[in-house]
Amino acid sequence: MARGPLRSAVVGDTDAFRPTRQRPVRVRARNMPADSHFEPHRHSWSQLAYCATGILQVTAQREAGADDEATFIVPPSRAVWIAPGMRHFVHVLEDAQFRTLYIDASATPGGWKGCRVIVVSPLLRELVGALDANPLAREREQRLADLVLDEIGGADPHDLGVPVPGANGDKRLRSLCEAVLDAPERRATLAQWSARFGASERTMARLFRDELGMTFQQWRQQAILAHALPMLARGSPVSHVAAASGYSSESAFTAMFKSAMGQPPSQFLGRG
Repeated sequence: MARGPLRSAVVGDTDAFRPTRQRPVRVRARNMPADSHFEPHRHSWSQLAYCATGILQVTAQREAGADDEATFIVPPSRAVWIAPGMRHFVHVLEDAQFRTLYIDASATPGGWKGCRVIVVSPLLRELVGALDANPLAREREQRLADLVLDEIGGADPHDLGVPVPGANGDKRLRSLCEAVLDAPERRATLAQWSARFGASERTMARLFRDELGMTFQQWRQQAILAHALPMLARGSPVSHVAAASGYSSESAFTAMFKSAMGQPPSQFLGRG
């Protein structure tokens, strides 16, 4: 599906939605057309990027002060937690009902220092909608906020991020990652990719562990999922997405998807 030029979306004045200790959770609701984007920015508070419909792509620092970044694909069943002070930007892949939760830094769950993807439970989805009601009595807002924070803190984490080495990382590793992202359908082995960039398989495997915290196979699966989800959201047949992701059969792709996401592609995007 051809894309036009990005529609620039101004980050805008967030003071009206600034969270405080007294009002620790604020919801900002916007309907965003595909290809809108927010320029790189950061907040002094936490943020939960979530869309009731559509798909987002969120790119953010992996950890505070880190040089490298990760790109997260966010369908309606997932949300990205962005810790205070983390530089990030958002690209709307498919028309989205964007629901941003701004959360005071004092309400950050213990140990949540970076970015992570969480599973959006049916309860959390309903709570976000209830918090977006206007007008909302302050007492009800506080009760809903408490429930939202409790649900976020207990949410299941889920890997939907594709980390990429930063500018100070190993250039061979970065080149390999970029090559895989540019050609997700290519089923080359790590040895084949490594030889292309002048490194041994052992060296590149070590770089994946040391710099990205995962094996090549784990990283490649995340890259394939990031490639496949927007295609599925646009209505591409699973067989077409499987072929474009380097799988020889639809059943093999579906098995990988179900193993990674807990459900087959049709159910994951609500089309089952």
